Amino acid sequence: REYLYSQGFVEIHTPKLIAGESESGAGVFTTDYFGSVACLAQSPQLYKQMAISSDLDRVFEIGPVFRAENSHTRRHLCEFTGLDLEMAIKDHYMETLTIIHNLFKHIFNGLEDRFAKELTVIRQQYDSEPVAFTDEPCVLHWPEAMDILREKGFDVGDGMGDLSGAMELGLGEAVKEKYGTDFFMLDKYPSEIRPFYTMPDPEDGQFSNSYDIFIRGQEICSGAQRCHDPELVEEMLEKKGIEAGDGLKAYIDSFRHGVNPHAGAGIGLERVVFLYLGLDNVRKASMFPRDPNRCTP
Repeated sequence: REYLYSQGFVEIHTPKLIAGESESGAGVFTTDYFGSVACLAQSPQLYKQMAISSDLDRVFEIGPVFRAENSHTRRHLCEFTGLDLEMAIKDHYMETLTIIHNLFKHIFNGLEDRFAKELTVIRQQYDSEPVAFTDEPCVLHWPEAMDILREKGFDVGDGMGDLSGAMELGLGEAVKEKYGTDFFMLDKYPSEIRPFYTMPDPEDGQFSNSYDIFIRGQEICSGAQRCHDPELVEEMLEKKGIEAGDGLKAYIDSFRHGVNPHAGAGIGLERVVFLYLGLDNVRKASMFPRDPNRCTP
């Protein structure tokens, strides 16, 4: 919050009961809402973009995120605390990556400076070093990442599929060796594997103006420049076979009177803690974790 406030961001609070899915591809928890179906929000994505359309140039939210994904890995939760931000951009979405990079520099330095005593205690049980990071953003582009993975012996096929956990770890090792950083950004994901609201790369529509951010070879943040043209959003929905219900219609309509180009990101805070401290399971970063097998206490 300190850093985002210092950069002119406004904190907002968005609904967690919504009429339709806020992400494409991720599972949702549904519930009866007075005779109609509602779901628990997978992110404040659509609402933070609508905030930009109402001339709030920079917004963020810290709140619960729900994912009905039957994942039993050491890094997935069904409910976690998300830090979401969105901002208008003037020239290029690299402006947003710079803000995110400096946000994490503030977090990393603050943890080591303000919580040295607590970190010493934790590191007696879970051995870890402070996260190494570069002064300026370390940004890889998708083709470079594919070349690195091929060199490490991974079968990436045509290079247009999503990364597996093993690929992420292998990429993280290579980046640490080549650039000396645990913290990096992977840009230009293939459009096919990103949500409908992601802006395509204007020079090559196979790729998109989207990025993930990694700590120690594991993803902690996903983001992109968003489609701010209502006709393009409708086109992307049609391409991905998504029906624009009432919730999406209000979202699209919010752009019709003009909205600044904008970009943002969603960060899973438990995963940041888990990777920063070198814990063996993300559940240890949550006071009351929720996973497919646990709904109490």
